[in-house]
Amino acid sequence: MVSKNIFQDYYGNKVQFSFNDHPFSEQPKHVFVICRYEGNWLLTDHVGRGLEFPGGKVEVGETAREAAIREVDEETGGIVRSLHYIGQYKVKGKADTIIKNVYYAQIQEIKKKKHYFETNGPVLLKELPTHIKSDHHYSFIMKDEVLTQSLNYIKKTHSSSDEE
Repeated sequence: MVSKNIFQDYYGNKVQFSFNDHPFSEQPKHVFVICRYEGNWLLTDHVGRGLEFPGGKVEVGETAREAAIREVDEETGGIVRSLHYIGQYKVKGKADTIIKNVYYAQIQEIKKKKHYFETNGPVLLKELPTHIKSDHHYSFIMKDEVLTQSLNYIKKTHSSSDEE
C-alpha cells in the first residue's frame, strides 16, 4: 500500500507526496535536495525564483541520485558526503506532470565556483524562517507541504547535526 499526502502547491496544482520508495516513477525526471552543512541549511539563490534548496532536472544517462549530487555541486559548490532518499512527489500542472525525488544531503565541504549555473551560489542559514510561505525572497518551491513534511521526516529520522 502506498501512503500519499495530497495537497495543493503554491500555484494551486494538485500535489501527491509519498515517503514510500518511488511510488510514482522508478526514473523521475527531477530532484529536490534538502542540504545541511556544519549545522546550517544550505540553500541556493536562484536567479529567477529566489532562495530554495538545490535541485533540477535529471539529465539523459544519469540516475536521480547522480542528478541530486550534480545539482548540489552546480548550484552551491557543495560536495555531498551522504545522500538519503526521503520521498517522491507528483505535481499535476496545467501543461504537464512533474515527478520529483526528494533527498536529504549532508555536505562535506563547499567549494567556491566561478559559475553557479542558474543561481547566485550558496546561502547558509542557521535556521529556516517560520514565515517562508509569505516571504517573497523564497522560491515557490519552498512554499508547499513538500518542504514542511520533508523537514518533519528529517527531524524524526536523522540527526539535526552533521554527525552520522
